[in-house]
Amino acid sequence: MPFQNPSITDIRSLLQSVKSIAVVGLSPNPARPSFRVAQGLQSRGYQIIPVRPLVDEVLGQRAYADLASLPQRPDLVEVFRASEFVAEIVESCITLGIKNLWLQDGVIDATAALRAQAAGITVVMNRCMWRDCVQLCDGFEPND
Repeated sequence: MPFQNPSITDIRSLLQSVKSIAVVGLSPNPARPSFRVAQGLQSRGYQIIPVRPLVDEVLGQRAYADLASLPQRPDLVEVFRASEFVAEIVESCITLGIKNLWLQDGVIDATAALRAQAAGITVVMNRCMWRDCVQLCDGFEPND
């Protein structure tokens, strides 16, 4: 069975239900897409948790080397890493009991996404979380 993203209605519900987002590969460089997307999501009220080795802080939030280092389980993991790293991230999500995974535009690994789904993880792949947030949840803020 090929991978299929959740319906638009389900994506909207997901965006409205999560509050904390661990952003894997979040760059401290304001010119990078990961920074701009995370900054936009943070401005809408989402708690952003940077996951990037060798960085102390991004967007005023403490950064962590990997998902296993997080002090709490995030509601969702958003991935800004090359597709070749997705399988490893999926394994971490399964091990840690993370329930939602978002693979940003261009981050595609259907095999890993299907493995995550089989483990009970909701997976959105090859979509921009910020663009979907703006288009699907206009006026919504996660603290509502």
